[in-house]
Amino acid sequence: MNTTLVYRPTGLKELALIAATGFTQFPPRLSWQPIFYPVLNQPYAEQIALEWNTNDEASGYCGIVTRFAVDSAFLERYEIQHVGSGMHNELWVPAEELSLFNEHINGKIEVVKAFLGERYAAPEDGVLAKMIAEKAQ
Repeated sequence: MNTTLVYRPTGLKELALIAATGFTQFPPRLSWQPIFYPVLNQPYAEQIALEWNTNDEASGYCGIVTRFAVDSAFLERYEIQHVGSGMHNELWVPAEELSLFNEHINGKIEVVKAFLGERYAAPEDGVLAKMIAEKAQ
């Protein structure tokens, strides 16, 4: 099976929910989140994590870049959305399809980088705190 690497910038709460699945799934969207949007390159994910999540209380003032592989043939069902400059490419997965999307993740969701805002406080979960600290910029 051919896979494609995709990325997802997250905050602390979403990372804790991902960790609770053994790093195999993304959590269901909240009622006000109709779309799950993984991005198609790491620089774009880093930009969101740094510029948005580190300034967002709901993200715990922490931007975490995750990377994961998805079955390439499955991803073809989603049109690439260009939402800014040439690197701003993402997929729009309807919230009701997220369970199906999760089934096509190959392997684990991994943390590849973390950005800490000025108001960041490490989570009480020591494993997550260490993981974030090791990937922090």
